[in-house]
Amino acid sequence: MKKFGIRGRLPPGDPMRAGHLLGESWEWTRWYANEAERDAALVELNRPFTYYRCGDRPSLVLSKIEQNA
Repeated sequence: MKKFGIRGRLPPGDPMRAGHLLGESWEWTRWYANEAERDAALVELNRPFTYYRCGDRPSLVLSKIEQNA
C-alpha cells in the first residue's frame, strides 16, 4: 500500500475555483511507495512548466500527505 502522497489544490480566490469551471472543492492526489519518491516528485512538480510563457506560474498549492495504515 502506498502511504506517502502529494495533494494539489487551488489557492483561495483563484478564478478557476468558480462553480462553472473546476469548483471550490477541486483537488488531486498522487500516492508514492516511500518518502523519497514523493519528495522527488514534489521537486519535479515545483519546477517551471516547459510550455508556459516566461513569468507564468501555475496556481497550485502542493502539500505532502501521509496515509495512516
